[in-house]
Amino acid sequence: MATRSCASRDASDEINDPGAAPYGNFINYYTFNPPENRLSLIPATLLQDLGSSDDQQTTLLLDVGCNSGELSVAFYKHLVQESVSEESNRRKVNLLGFDLDEILIQRAQQANHLPSNISFIPLDIIKGTDQLQDYLNQHGCSNFHLCLCLAVTMWVHLNHGDSGLLQLLSSLASISQHILLEAQPWKCYRSAARRLRKLGRSDFDHFKNLKIRGDIAEHAREHLERNCGMELIQSFGSTTWDRKLLLFRRR
Repeated sequence: MATRSCASRDASDEINDPGAAPYGNFINYYTFNPPENRLSLIPATLLQDLGSSDDQQTTLLLDVGCNSGELSVAFYKHLVQESVSEESNRRKVNLLGFDLDEILIQRAQQANHLPSNISFIPLDIIKGTDQLQDYLNQHGCSNFHLCLCLAVTMWVHLNHGDSGLLQLLSSLASISQHILLEAQPWKCYRSAARRLRKLGRSDFDHFKNLKIRGDIAEHAREHLERNCGMELIQSFGSTTWDRKLLLFRRR
């Protein structure tokens, strides 16, 4: 699964360029976009604010395109340390992170100090969600309470076209009660394509034929609300890279 970055800062290009990581699977991603860039915008009380996940005894979180897992672990600690302090909220919270890069997943697994609560698996969601459904079934849950899709959309869009982007959003909406979405803006698409050309590599297969352009976050909102039964309920503002963090809820 594509991971989070448009490599928009020149300082990181030498070790994290889109030619070396055409799916966004940068090997040192969190050195130039640390977890705090997102977590500073997200309240630690988010899980309580969203309420319980129906009658499920376990609250499940999903991190799409988790890279080497630093944000997954930091996000879990950020939310769960607050929720477990509340006497009225003793639910077990588990997080599953996945990425299509098996080497990054191995790094995430090796560095994971919370294996009873956090798991990492290699997965390309474009090829299907059976593994995610199996995980839900194992925990007796019908859906993930909260899905993180942070700076993933562009890489799926560039590598799988408009249909791939819409398929990703539809797939996540079908298994999630809430989605926290950070879509890369169109300027990141241009930067990624320009760097490929500068490196003498072929352009992304779908870049020139994309019809979904401009305000990608707005296109994603329209699809989620019109076709996936979701509604935008909150914006947490923009990250230091000028990307909106949008929270959607199933109607």
